[in-house]
Amino acid sequence: MITAGDFRNGVTFEMEGKVYQILEFQHVKPGKGAAFVRTKIKDVIAGSVVEKTFSPTDKYPTAFIERREMQYSYNDGDLYHFMDTETWEDVAIAPSELSDNFKFVKEEMMCKVLSYKGKVFGVEPPTFVELEITHTEPGIKGDTATNATKPATLETGAEIRVPLFINEGDKIRIDTRTGEYMERA
Repeated sequence: MITAGDFRNGVTFEMEGKVYQILEFQHVKPGKGAAFVRTKIKDVIAGSVVEKTFSPTDKYPTAFIERREMQYSYNDGDLYHFMDTETWEDVAIAPSELSDNFKFVKEEMMCKVLSYKGKVFGVEPPTFVELEITHTEPGIKGDTATNATKPATLETGAEIRVPLFINEGDKIRIDTRTGEYMERA
């Protein structure tokens, strides 16, 4: 059990049959009246974010989210298959459980598969990935202003904006949290 007075960023707990994670918290002690905890919490499974206030004495059961390192094997058209590299167990995950930044993951990359009480609800790709540019228009010399970019297609099929000096066949590093170009690899 965890009390609302002990809330910290990243803590997960159960409330009303759902699992929530604390994104932001603030202990408030007004000059008049009782203290309270103002929070921004995320429904871990549904993904919705809400703001809620709690009394510091409210108690909730702690939720333990399992994060297993697994290798992305393949997509059979309907499901994405991941393999546990320790037990060789194959886990099939529906596309609805994958986040938008999964478009930067290619086969054989290691990802974290998130589950709660045995039910998989999400996949975290690596924070930084190195991918090859499969298509982009050549940059035109003299066509530069500050931070000029052009569209590029990656080997996974995802499209991002890259600087003009990047060409087809170049390997680049991408931050999967923002989907932005970082540097040449």
